[in-house]
Amino acid sequence: MGEEAALIERDVEGYLRQHEQKELLRFVAVGSVDDGKSTLIGRLLHDTHGLYEDQLEAVKRASIKGATRGAQADSAIDFSLFTDGLKAEREQGITIDVAYRYFSTSKRKFIIADTPGHVQYTRNMATGASTANVAIILIDARLGILPQSRRHAFIASLLGIPHLLVCVNKMDLRDYEQGVFESIREEFAAFTKRMAFHDVTFIPISALRGDNVVHASEKMPWWQSGTLLHVLETLPIAGDRNLQDFRYPVQYVIRPDLTYRGFASQVASGVVRVGDEVLALPSQKRSRVVSIDTFDGPKEEAFAPMSVSLRLADEIDISRGDMLVHPDKPPRVADRFEAMTVWMSEKPLDCERTYLLKHTTRSVRARVEAVSAVTDPESLAPRAAHTLALNDIARITVQCQKPLFYDPYGENRSTGAFILIDSLTNDTVAAGMILAGESALKPQSGERTQVSAAERRARLGQRGAAITVGGSSIEAALALAHLIERQLFDAGRVATVVDDGKGLAACARGGLIAILPEVSEHTRIDDEPIALAGDGEERATAVLAALRDRGTWDRG
Repeated sequence: MGEEAALIERDVEGYLRQHEQKELLRFVAVGSVDDGKSTLIGRLLHDTHGLYEDQLEAVKRASIKGATRGAQADSAIDFSLFTDGLKAEREQGITIDVAYRYFSTSKRKFIIADTPGHVQYTRNMATGASTANVAIILIDARLGILPQSRRHAFIASLLGIPHLLVCVNKMDLRDYEQGVFESIREEFAAFTKRMAFHDVTFIPISALRGDNVVHASEKMPWWQSGTLLHVLETLPIAGDRNLQDFRYPVQYVIRPDLTYRGFASQVASGVVRVGDEVLALPSQKRSRVVSIDTFDGPKEEAFAPMSVSLRLADEIDISRGDMLVHPDKPPRVADRFEAMTVWMSEKPLDCERTYLLKHTTRSVRARVEAVSAVTDPESLAPRAAHTLALNDIARITVQCQKPLFYDPYGENRSTGAFILIDSLTNDTVAAGMILAGESALKPQSGERTQVSAAERRARLGQRGAAITVGGSSIEAALALAHLIERQLFDAGRVATVVDDGKGLAACARGGLIAILPEVSEHTRIDDEPIALAGDGEERATAVLAALRDRGTWDRG
């Protein structure tokens, strides 16, 4: 920090240029409740001088006021308060929302995401981890590996985070014993071998005391592999970015005048240069890049994650949601694929309705065709399921109304990720990672609506039913149909008499109890015959009883 301070005094503009050119590393801190994530981040910010004086003074005052929080009580500063910004978090002593903090050293810039440890906030953790280069998992040296430790490691691997740092925290409460650290490392390393991390690094620390966080610990002379900050500063991340496959999802078409037509967006992956041949999807038209324009002027090349405007040699019909790629390395194009998903809504998945799927700059209607299995994040064992609840992690099959241009998430995080949105509430209900191309499963026939059968039942208090009323003549059948309609209406049900089979099916799909009279010996409910006896009123009452017994509406 002394060199940087001297440079600021000597040459402020030079310092800013140097700072701008530093490599950026994003990392997320995860773990179980009270493992010390917020304390660790506060210690990092404090010891790297990444705090303003007013922030430091405010936390010191808050630390004195609330100096009853267990292990923090013997410290002048409660480091967790640097990130636990919400009032509810400070009252409970836990992290609820994702808190982002920023700091830099002479070697790198850092963006930190402090995420919740409670199982009910798994969706928040997934949000904070989605863009990270590195995941830091904290394990309490006193408690060892907990179910949440395995859950967070699994989610971090699922989200494609390449590097995992496992910090065995609170070593001061175990007298800095090497055996404690080695036992946890051996057990957790065996668990992470089944995951897709590029590398896993273990570090023994005490976030509260500052041991092996920024400065090497004198209490653990047996550890000679560097501090947490040293690992963060030296971890190779340049190779994590996909610079092989050029993907340019068009966000906006720029037409300031008749002489300029450019396509603006962020390069999702790969490199593009002036003169390169590009392929436009879905039109399959080809052209060449004649200019790469930026705010600072034209460039000869652009690479991820630069935001640029591309001009092409030919007039091609391209709009938002289309994608420019190199012809020799195109993405996969399909309207059906398998994916892993984290369900983020308190409202469960409804496979009978459609959602809005957002992928890069493209938005399409989609439905979850099937749930293959929900994964237990602790044992990694799959279990059968037909729907998804909050925080469930599952393998699903998705059917889109229009094709997507994608790569598997393991090859390209930018074009392999999507979210599902409830178009009625505009809530994000799921985050997905595409696994493969078209599934071998046969697609289900028929269009899906934006209103499911479950929603109709909740609104109407009944599910749809198709009743075919038989009679010796059409007049007799029609009379019985109207009697059934009258009794259903008096019972508070929504029913109607229809004229043909198409109307019968359509009304039943819409949640109504539809009644079709016909000349027949049988009366059927959803194509299953029911026995009727007595006069008209008795026969109508028998139909109502059969409907109630089938669960067409709740008893009561």
